[in-house]
Amino acid sequence: MSLISSLRPGGRHGVPTSEARDPVGYLVAGLSRLAQSDLLDRVGLRRPAEQAVLTVTRSGFRTVTAASRTFARAGDRVPGARPAPARGSGVFDLTPTEDEQLLVDVVTEYAAEVLRPAAAEANDACAAPEAALRAGLEIRLPILGLPESLGGISEERSAMAGTLVAEALAHGDLGLAVANLAPGSVATALGLWGTDAQQRTYLPAFTGDDVPCAALALTEPRVLLDVLAPATTAVRDGDGYRLDGVKTLVPRGAEAELLVVGASLEGRPTLFLVESSTPGLAVEGDPAMGVRAASLARLTLDGVRVGADAVLGETDGSTYTECVRLSRLAWCALAVGTAQAVLDHVTPYVKERHAFGEPIAHRQSVAFMVADIAIELQAMRLLTYKAAARAAAGEDFSREVSLARTACADRGMRIGLDGVQLLGGHGFVKEHPVERWYRDLRAVAVMEGTVIV
Repeated sequence: MSLISSLRPGGRHGVPTSEARDPVGYLVAGLSRLAQSDLLDRVGLRRPAEQAVLTVTRSGFRTVTAASRTFARAGDRVPGARPAPARGSGVFDLTPTEDEQLLVDVVTEYAAEVLRPAAAEANDACAAPEAALRAGLEIRLPILGLPESLGGISEERSAMAGTLVAEALAHGDLGLAVANLAPGSVATALGLWGTDAQQRTYLPAFTGDDVPCAALALTEPRVLLDVLAPATTAVRDGDGYRLDGVKTLVPRGAEAELLVVGASLEGRPTLFLVESSTPGLAVEGDPAMGVRAASLARLTLDGVRVGADAVLGETDGSTYTECVRLSRLAWCALAVGTAQAVLDHVTPYVKERHAFGEPIAHRQSVAFMVADIAIELQAMRLLTYKAAARAAAGEDFSREVSLARTACADRGMRIGLDGVQLLGGHGFVKEHPVERWYRDLRAVAVMEGTVIV
């Protein structure tokens, strides 16, 4: 079914549902009092929101203490609900559905009106502005990857929709896109692999009004990192596990209340849910060359003990591998969105910049470089969309995502470099955003985990 499928009374996990209204209304936010928020006027999203909001009330168990949020254990240790794969027509068509296009239109405006103006300051501060993050919560970004049965907005989960959203956000700013997508990535992981107990314990908080900050932690600070062979270890300790290791480049790690940590359990990579209040967990800022607005942090796990119910998914490595693939797909989408921003910026620039009495676009070398950017960008997009379409249909997409990531990592960096080159001296200064996009695009080749679609 589509993103605009009807809601049936009596939603799962204590999340009430409502009858569907007009398609645009249910698509965008149908889960919150978005239209009543004065934040929309401040960030320029009143017009799309008036077209797109359906107000419902939601409730979920969440307890907040002075130290950190406490998630109450609930449910049974049985497999949780799983989102149905999107149903394709069998025809290779990359045109977004009407539902997906409506969603992308709203996210695109949010990226242009909120993220792009805040990007430079966020990069300098190594932190996302609170107003920008709040606006992302208002349009319900954290639950876009959840089906309606788990408190999301659709009966089925579509990796294609997530890919389109990530691309649209990155067109505003890649760092702020990561900051916005990080909590939703954990919610998506719980929807895909969580047990009934895990879903009942954590997901109500994500579908409520006080959404917790959460993050994936897979990358480690070591040379020649093989993300599928983490150095972080998990050993059985009584009726639970003890985690030891270091994770780096964790988005919003200092404020994260729930973490999905990758560790090696008996030689096989496994995902664990770790709450920030767990003893032995230390966090420190870890700003990098790019993606600075995501407030990257380093996590040190020193004897962190978690229960047997903290394992997310299977322990044979299959869940961990799927998480890595979905993460790489997300990074491909982020690369496409940022590369599109580069192309959109340099195209008018070379037409307006004059040298020796004429626009520099009249120089063949300049024109060919811009054309090459457009060609490579389209190849990146096609490879990414093909991988996303197979993932959305529940088919094996390992080959497709490998091809897409190779192209996006290699050509994405080249597009960023060419963007700086085309601007000449202007490409080297912060007056133009291209130097920031160049730094961000280099992250595509080195960052693992962090976000998934």
